[in-house]
Amino acid sequence: MIPRAPLLLGLAGTLPFIWGAITTALPDFALSAAQMIGPRFVGPYIQLFYGAVILSFMSGVLWGFATKAEGKQAATGYVLSVLPALWAFLMTGAGPTSAGIYLIAGFAGLLALDWLFSRWGLTPPWWMRLRVLLSAIVVTCLCIGVILG
Repeated sequence: MIPRAPLLLGLAGTLPFIWGAITTALPDFALSAAQMIGPRFVGPYIQLFYGAVILSFMSGVLWGFATKAEGKQAATGYVLSVLPALWAFLMTGAGPTSAGIYLIAGFAGLLALDWLFSRWGLTPPWWMRLRVLLSAIVVTCLCIGVILG
């Protein structure tokens, strides 16, 4: 069972992705929303900006897990923990479609890193259940942004 607070906070963190998918799928709604809050906050654009932020944030989470390891495992954990942030920085600047595809790959890679850190016993026991759920939501929303955007 996933504890309530991490589940609710994790789901709240998916709201910009969900909002981006909704405003991508409903162009008339997106136009109205863009006029009220700005075009950066609708469609795939919010997903891309926020996705890069979240990949970077998750690097910090992995770094925190790496602090629980020792020796070579700790060193490996620290090196691996910076990969999501580097991926977001290096791979998301070439236009919305390619950035969306690279973010999808980044979130898939992040899930693999989550699995590895979990296998090493560095995460809470419920971590992978939460990460699979959140990753499924994020990747689905990003796919909508890439396909319809």
